[in-house]
Amino acid sequence: MRLFHITAELRHYLKQLEKRENLSEDSFSHGVSEPAIAPSIGLVPTMGALHAGHLSLIERSRQECDVVIVSIFVNPLQFGPTEDLDQYPRPTAEDTALCEAANVDVLFMPSSQILYGTPYPNLSTVTQVIPPASMTNRLCGRTRPTHFQGVATVVTKLLNIVRPTRAYFGQKDAQQVAILKRLVQDLNLPGEMIVCPIVRAADGLALSSRNQYLSGSERQQATVLYKSLSAVQKTFEQGERGRDRLLQVAKAVLASEPTIKLDYLELVHPDTLETLQVVNTVGMMTIAAYVGKARLLDNVVLESPHLKTSNLDKTELKKTEQPQRTPIIAIDGPAGAGKSTVARQVAHNLGLLYLDTGAMYRALTWFVLQQGIHPTDADSVAQLLPSCQIRLTASIENNQPQPPNVSVNGQDITQAIRTSDVTSQVSTIAAQPAVRTKLVEQQQEYGQLGGIVADGRDIGTQVFPNAELKIYLTASVQERAQRRYRDLVQSHEQSHAQGHAQSHAQSHTQNHQDLPAMSELVQAIAERDHKDSTRAVSPLCKADDAIEIVTDHLTAEQVIEQITDLYHKIDHQIAITK
Repeated sequence: MRLFHITAELRHYLKQLEKRENLSEDSFSHGVSEPAIAPSIGLVPTMGALHAGHLSLIERSRQECDVVIVSIFVNPLQFGPTEDLDQYPRPTAEDTALCEAANVDVLFMPSSQILYGTPYPNLSTVTQVIPPASMTNRLCGRTRPTHFQGVATVVTKLLNIVRPTRAYFGQKDAQQVAILKRLVQDLNLPGEMIVCPIVRAADGLALSSRNQYLSGSERQQATVLYKSLSAVQKTFEQGERGRDRLLQVAKAVLASEPTIKLDYLELVHPDTLETLQVVNTVGMMTIAAYVGKARLLDNVVLESPHLKTSNLDKTELKKTEQPQRTPIIAIDGPAGAGKSTVARQVAHNLGLLYLDTGAMYRALTWFVLQQGIHPTDADSVAQLLPSCQIRLTASIENNQPQPPNVSVNGQDITQAIRTSDVTSQVSTIAAQPAVRTKLVEQQQEYGQLGGIVADGRDIGTQVFPNAELKIYLTASVQERAQRRYRDLVQSHEQSHAQGHAQSHAQSHTQNHQDLPAMSELVQAIAERDHKDSTRAVSPLCKADDAIEIVTDHLTAEQVIEQITDLYHKIDHQIAITK
């Protein structure tokens, strides 16, 4: 094992490695065959006080990379003024021995002087990397306001020094992981980021260097963190998805150890760290608590069984057989083509979820109005988006599909979104780019599982461009105008059926006089088509690989049968190629 304290020495070694010069005979003697090109490099950044959790990262790197580099550096920039920088354990000899035993190729142990040019760096005197405030001002960031700036700065330096093929981090530090993922993405930093599972003691306690601070009794008390998360996971697996109930379950378990001081307990999205009111596809319950003087972290990711491969990195996915998702049906087309009616019935017949995208925009509009925000105030609407969690569930009456049940943050608003107030404002809300982006993200989360039918004007082109079956459902303007007229006649007749003293003939004549002329409907539909097809954002257009169905001379049942048959053919083709 090579030991370096100086950045220039490590860089020289890496340069020689790239050139394949001056390497000893046993440089690749750990079961990895010598590659034909420059060897792959794995970096495991640590602050020392190594334990089995760190060793699992090293082992993963050893399995996947030709050269394993471990860095040990207690980074002063990520400690606050009153935190445990001076007390943080530094068992240098033991760490070195563990690395050597784990077949580490290079151990990099720089000083603050080497990394920052001063033995006493602080964020006001060194160039720093500042992650998005939306990710750092919550959870740990509430009590450690500069911590993640320090983490981001040192990790950026290490990645640029080593330029690894892969860098390995532990899931226990979940907020750090999410921020570093964003950092690597936004700054185009070198190396693929690999997140490895939490390593736990036999009683479930997540391994941490700060566990050394615990007394015997505190060590036992600390296991309640894992017990609370296990209870949440069990409740989730039983079907509970709401934030309030999941937090209640965790707090009930934590109450058994009243000496533990809770810093935070939150349900968030593991990638964005946004607070979730409902777990639609994936969420994370995360906790920080003081046990004695030790501040401990833990978390559990909550995801549907179909998404269990989502935590695997690309390398791991290549080694495993990826389960085939249930196909998605994307139905696009102009207004009045019968998309919603057809989509609901197709979903019902095939046992799929009907993703009512229109209901989602209505739900957000309702939420905006409930908060007292004017729909034209785009900035305020955008700030509200992270706190609006929309959930759709299928609704069946007399074995016939109905519009889905809709809830926002756990509150059923199925009827509320159909009010005139919501209807009059939904177009204003839907036209805002931030709204569009957020709701497409939520729709695509549903799509990760597959097994959905969605309709709109850009489902196959923008929302689900990889949908297995794309349909473009259309009809002539005249046909759609006639259908609209028939619907209006039926609606008027129903509304005037009661409470009238006139004869049926008089009522019928009056109803028809209230209706718009056919020419007016044709003009209105033609104008709507032009508006939808020329929108600056997500215009109506037919996907190149969509199957067009013209419905002028077809009944709804015939259209449904065509789409159902196409789905079965595609599903069969997928099955035989597995």
